[in-house]
Amino acid sequence: MAVALVHSWRRMAVGVATAVAMAAALAGCGGSDDDGRAQPIASLRLLGSTSLPTGTMFEGVEFGGISGLDQAADGSYWAISDDRGGERGTPRFYNLGIDYDAGGSVKVRINRQTNLLREDGTPFPATARTVDPEAIRTAPDGSLYWASEGNWSATAASRFQPFVRQMTREGRFVREFSLPAMYQYVDNATDGARSNKVFEALAVAPDGTVYAANEDALIQDGPITSLQGGSVVRVTALDPATGKPKGQYAYPLPRIPVDAAPGAPFGPDNGLSDMLAVGNGQFIAVERAFASGVGNTIRLVWTEITSATTDVIGTARLAGATYTPMTRRVLLEMPLTWQGVKLDNIEAITWGHTLPNGHRTLVLAADNNFTADTQANQFIVLEVVPR
Repeated sequence: MAVALVHSWRRMAVGVATAVAMAAALAGCGGSDDDGRAQPIASLRLLGSTSLPTGTMFEGVEFGGISGLDQAADGSYWAISDDRGGERGTPRFYNLGIDYDAGGSVKVRINRQTNLLREDGTPFPATARTVDPEAIRTAPDGSLYWASEGNWSATAASRFQPFVRQMTREGRFVREFSLPAMYQYVDNATDGARSNKVFEALAVAPDGTVYAANEDALIQDGPITSLQGGSVVRVTALDPATGKPKGQYAYPLPRIPVDAAPGAPFGPDNGLSDMLAVGNGQFIAVERAFASGVGNTIRLVWTEITSATTDVIGTARLAGATYTPMTRRVLLEMPLTWQGVKLDNIEAITWGHTLPNGHRTLVLAADNNFTADTQANQFIVLEVVPR
């Protein structure tokens, strides 16, 4: 049974197939070429925002940790929580209603909560860390792709590797994609993935290619972002037909823009928190920086894989290597408080519905980290102004 959490809600009439939705997305960005590549966006305009308070309960489980969001063919939204087990409940995902208009009123409700299931059909445990769900996307057939950062532990029995999987809308396992070994946890010191810095971004291009990207640099690729310098992550293209990689590209992350407050319990960070496909090889990337005691700064970046971009799948170490990265152009710079909205921990982006003027919209969502005092489940809606 659906529970209304913010005012009333009316279902959006967007009963379109995934392929049609993607085509509309391209048109909303100013049209597309025959190869599925879209024309650049001119600007993004704030329509409105809302938040569900931390501590909101649904079916006896705390709602929160929203780290991935994607619009379904019926106009509802799939959202995934990064509650990894051993925290507030069984790892899970949601179906949401998000309604808004050109006047800026944004209303959200939770329609459904579903447990993520293991290969044997049982839920991931509620009492131990095994997965770290961070991203979700709709597949062309209506099923769902999702990504996990896994769980680093020095104890092998408690170590769970990152993955990208496909599941049904009921959470049942369909398959797991084959990923390059470089994403595996090794020792969290000299090689492989860094703890809690793996798959945050997941995108599905109009041609069906699935793209997965780590949040910050793999150990062998150099240092993570700092106040002094940037970093680099790998965007891996996965063939949905074979389930195997078919290319990999470097995305440059800039340095951290804001330092943490004096005496903060931990330092600032920056990372690639999500990617949304705009065309084939074209994306809006979400760069999310956090400074403890200060707040979040968000950049939305237009980035492309072009004919000049180097395929780095055969490059074992990006540190010291020569390559041409993906292009990067900032669409929107969102400081700590932007147009009256205090930004939260934005980790998700998806297409929204089309406005009466024909413009597409974007919906952003924040991971509240289940922190009641300082964070909330924030949703921000932007109008896409085409060129």
